[in-house]
This record gives sequence, C-alpha cells and structure tokens, in this order.
Amino acid sequence: MAAFATRSAAFLGLAAVLCVLVGEASAQQLSPSFYSRSCPNLASIVRSGMTSALQTERRMGASILRLFFHDCFVNGCDGSILLDDTSTFTGEKNAGPNANSARGFEVIDALKTQVEAACRATVSCADILALAARDGVNLLGGPTWSVPLGRKDSRTASQSAANANLPGPGSSLATLITMFGNKNLSPRDMTALSGAHTIGRSQCQFFRNRIYNERNINASFAALRQRTCPRSGGNGNLAPFDVQTADGFDNAYYQNLVGQRGLLHSDQELFNGGSQDALVRQYSNSPSQFSADFVTAMLKMGGLLPSSGTQTEVRLNCRRPN
Repeated sequence: MAAFATRSAAFLGLAAVLCVLVGEASAQQLSPSFYSRSCPNLASIVRSGMTSALQTERRMGASILRLFFHDCFVNGCDGSILLDDTSTFTGEKNAGPNANSARGFEVIDALKTQVEAACRATVSCADILALAARDGVNLLGGPTWSVPLGRKDSRTASQSAANANLPGPGSSLATLITMFGNKNLSPRDMTALSGAHTIGRSQCQFFRNRIYNERNINASFAALRQRTCPRSGGNGNLAPFDVQTADGFDNAYYQNLVGQRGLLHSDQELFNGGSQDALVRQYSNSPSQFSADFVTAMLKMGGLLPSSGTQTEVRLNCRRPN
C-alpha cells in the first residue's frame, strides 16, 4: 500500500479512484436503491439497451440470462465470466460449459459504455449483468422484480472453478440437487431456475445422446430434433429448448417435461419419477406459481457474493481488470 501514499499529484488521482473501487467482497451490501443518487438513470439505460438487443435478436434474452447464471455459480455474482484471459490467469470464457456457447458479451460491453457515459466509474459490470438478465426475462413475457444492487467486480477469474461449479447437460437429478445445494439453493429453487430453459437454444452435441439413445422421450419430438441433429456431425446445430414457444418466457418448459419433450438429459431428469415430479406438474399447470418461485430463486442466486477476502472493484471495462 506504500504506493498509495505517493505525493505525486497525478498518482494521487489514480490512487483515490482505486481506493474507492477496490474492496473486499464481504463488505458488499445489496439494495435496489444502491445507485439512486450516484446513477439515477441506470435502470432505464439498461432497459433501453436490452430492448434494442432483443429487437436485433430475441434469443439474446436467453443468452444474457445464461451469462448471469454462469457468473453467479462461480465464486458469486462478480462479473468474472466477462473477463478475457490475461497473462496472469485463465478465465471462465473457455471453460467447458462456456466455450463456444456463452454469448452476449458484446451486449454487456455496449451497456457498460452507455452506463459509463452517464455515471463514470460507478456501476459494476456484475450489476449491469444482473439488471440485463432481469430485463431480458421481462421483455420476453416473463416476470419482473427489484434487483438488489451494489455488487463489485472481481479482479480475476478461474477456468477450473467454472469447470467444477457449473452443472452439465448430462447431469442426473441427484447431481443437480447437490450442485445447486452447494450454492444454498434448494431443490425447489433448482427446479424453478431450470425454467430458464423456456427460452434459448442448445447445440446438437449436448442433446444428441438423448434424442437417439434415451427411452424417456416422446418419439415424435425425438424425430423432430433428429432432422437437424444427425448422429455424427452438425455439433453446433441449434434447437430451441422449448418446442412450443421458443422465445417466450412462460411455463411451457414444464409442460414439455410432462410430455417427455425435455431437450437435455438434465431437463428431463426433473420429471422422471423423482422428487421434483410433483413440482414440475404444478408449474406446468400454474404459470403464476412458476413465475413467483422463479423470482424468489433468482433473488437468492443473485445474492451469491464472492468469498470473503476476494479483491473487487468497479471495472471500467468489463473484459479486463482496471
């Protein structure tokens, strides 16, 4: 810290900024009104940017929501998934669950640029991502909620942590319950959050085994997906998670599960004679119950913060530490 005591006027300015920006995660206090004075137009800036992004590509709502999930599950909601690799760390973007599938980074970059123009060095990338995820859900017909704010951005990221903490498409129900439980999210939270798959797409390589080899799948649904996902090749070919309303945030995902039309193995695990069957059936019949539980679970997940002692800041560029 001796450098911060340097009396050079130019360096004092930088030191003052860094002292404000860098802190420990344990000190974070989240509140929906965190930026009410320091950046009062934040919500409208993000909402406008997300509206534009979804007008360009409706799928982007799902992509941003997935970024938020994958951020929060790796050392808390700290914007670490947004960091590019550096000479000192290998980040999360090329971890198995993210490589060639995580997307939407340019949307967050654009939002950050707009927010910085209005409120310099004030709003974290982690908070922008949290707001963008909420707005994407709502703009596609889903619920809205007040997002607690005040997160800080991590100064590092870990590919190995992403590989270890993110459940894969072949996960069993037991694995899903355990991995969500590790984040203090209940089986009910897990089943509600899985409803995010009511929007978005998946690559053929992640559901090929299901549509060709699994038995708990509707035959006509399997045949439909096989049209664009061959037994070999076409790994990146996309199919919607929700065969009914691919870009509408609703409870059709659960109706699909009841009809054995879950795209991923991990999707259908939620309705396969196990502990979540009754809840899936409940959500399939009650969009309001699903929406309420989804919001509750999103708030719990959004409250996951980096471990105590993690060095954090408000990044000026979401792709690299200050």
